[in-house]
Amino acid sequence: MPRGVIVLLAIAALVVTIAGIKSFSGVVGPTFLALMLTVAVHPLPGLLRRKGFPGWLALLTTLLAVWGILLILVVSLVYSVARLSTILPQYSDKFDNIVNDFQQTLADHGIGSDQIHKLLSNVDSSKVISIVSDIVGSALGVFSNLLFVLVLLLFMTVDAITYDKRMTILGDMRPDVVSAFQSFASGTRTYLIVSTIFGLIVAVLDVGVLWAMGIPLPFLWGLLAFITNYIPNIGFVIGLVPPALLALLDGGWVLMLWVIVIYSVINVVIQSIIQPKFVGDAVGLSVTLTFLSLVFWAWVLGPLGAILAIPLTLMCKALLIDMDPATRWADVLLSDAPPKDDASPADDSVEKAGGADKAGGDTPPGDALAKPV
Repeated sequence: MPRGVIVLLAIAALVVTIAGIKSFSGVVGPTFLALMLTVAVHPLPGLLRRKGFPGWLALLTTLLAVWGILLILVVSLVYSVARLSTILPQYSDKFDNIVNDFQQTLADHGIGSDQIHKLLSNVDSSKVISIVSDIVGSALGVFSNLLFVLVLLLFMTVDAITYDKRMTILGDMRPDVVSAFQSFASGTRTYLIVSTIFGLIVAVLDVGVLWAMGIPLPFLWGLLAFITNYIPNIGFVIGLVPPALLALLDGGWVLMLWVIVIYSVINVVIQSIIQPKFVGDAVGLSVTLTFLSLVFWAWVLGPLGAILAIPLTLMCKALLIDMDPATRWADVLLSDAPPKDDASPADDSVEKAGGADKAGGDTPPGDALAKPV
């Protein structure tokens, strides 16, 4: 078949696949979340067995650890959202005063009343409160199918016991497939570990700063910063909006600017300078592809897709590119850096010839040329 026809058929199949995934996003998203968590904790049962734990106890300990982490996150978010819903209505009058002061400032600078009314007609306290509630609610919506995820984790963790044996058997038949799966698992595990460590660092620093500045609910905003740390490129901005708005309502423009500046310094230094140096080798994706994957998976799966954008892209890369040697040329276009230059074939031939001369002793030039290649 002509290559153009193959490309068109591949695009058509991709569109149908994406439409199917989007239609079943309520199942696909939690399923991949459970798979990602299973991959993350897969080495733990083996480590516990080497420490002397029985197989069933190692499995149970791992499962309870993952369940405990998820439940703590969900309970903390639910409690914080409940407190937020009781605090935000108290700031309605303060927000109206801020809007009135802003209108007066614009009027003092010569902007007509009609222009002011048109500019601020759609701004009210209920909409600002709705923005904050929607952002926090999206973080909670990630765990909306918690029971489904917990059950899937149980089944996947039990199946993962025989994963190494299956990969050994499969490696004799399809080594490329095994290599692709292992690359996905290793990259995903490293990405999650690094993102979790730096997310905890960012969350602790943000909580300390917000507490020192007197911003209400600092623990909630630290938890939100930890969750949004898994969202590449724009996660920091999403985590900044609610505390900045609350600082505006609680202390005015100056306090909001201080929150924005300190948040930016902490998150830009850690997430944009330090963290990429650790996670870049594990992910191996270009900056453009990372951002596009964020937009794409957020559109397909919603807020959960934004958090799982990098692991989902690594899975697609493993299935569509790494498994087939004929398509591995695409790694050059998708990676964050060009492959390292190896020695040229000519250099290799010279080194081999030199090695042969050393192994065989001094060989006259005429005899070397007479030997068949």
